[in-house]
Amino acid sequence: MTEYQAFRVELKDRIAHVAINRPEKINAMNAAFWSEIVDIFKWIDDTDEVRVVVLSGEGKHFSAGIDLQMLAQAATALGRDVGRNAEHLRRQILKLQASFNAVDHCRKPVIAAIQGYCIGGAIDLIAACDMRYSTLDAQFSIKEIDMGMAADVGTLQRLPRIIGDGMMRELAYTGRSVDGQEAQSMGLVNRAYADQPTLMAAVFALAAEIAAKSPVAIRGTKEMIRYMRDHRVDDGLEYIATWNAAMLQSADLKVAMAAHMSKQKPEFAD
Repeated sequence: MTEYQAFRVELKDRIAHVAINRPEKINAMNAAFWSEIVDIFKWIDDTDEVRVVVLSGEGKHFSAGIDLQMLAQAATALGRDVGRNAEHLRRQILKLQASFNAVDHCRKPVIAAIQGYCIGGAIDLIAACDMRYSTLDAQFSIKEIDMGMAADVGTLQRLPRIIGDGMMRELAYTGRSVDGQEAQSMGLVNRAYADQPTLMAAVFALAAEIAAKSPVAIRGTKEMIRYMRDHRVDDGLEYIATWNAAMLQSADLKVAMAAHMSKQKPEFAD
């Protein structure tokens, strides 16, 4: 397994555990974070043994968002020409967006387990995940507004589809913090748990349940859900018809039906 500066990555029982590993810096997202997450999720996509991903943060907090040193370095790199500055900043922002697009585009389900701070860029990150779970005392905040900027790596684009437009606007305009209980009530997290050990046990139990399903069926289900974010119902029905014309010929369907009829647990190939 590759060693990373900003992450700890483990693969066990077909579950890839990707942990942000900068607890001494509240898991702030430094330069290594942004490049390494792309490499990690490419490995996940390319590795058939990986069926599902758990994304967490080491220590007391999930992540305090982008490392402020990165923002300071970006500011010092600017010159006098407004046009050249804008071109430079635009390329840098698109590069950061690509890091979280790698999570969103991953063919395997990604489950976020959140405790403590989940602030700024961390909201952009969890919005790119399939599902989110937290502790009751977790703290969520779209903090960019208090830094004099608009969130620019996915929160404003993905979060309305998760918690609704009105609530997203409230959080984005005010920057106010919500705890795990309120996050659950608005649909930002599926469930909130009393403490981190309980959270992690529940998330890994869910991951194991998903990992036991047909990987072909899971891939198709995720692809259809993602496709429907940006298309009409008729488009989605046409796409699933074409997709399943091939995928229904998979051996997984026979395995699942035989297991169901014999009341046995199915075992699917990677």
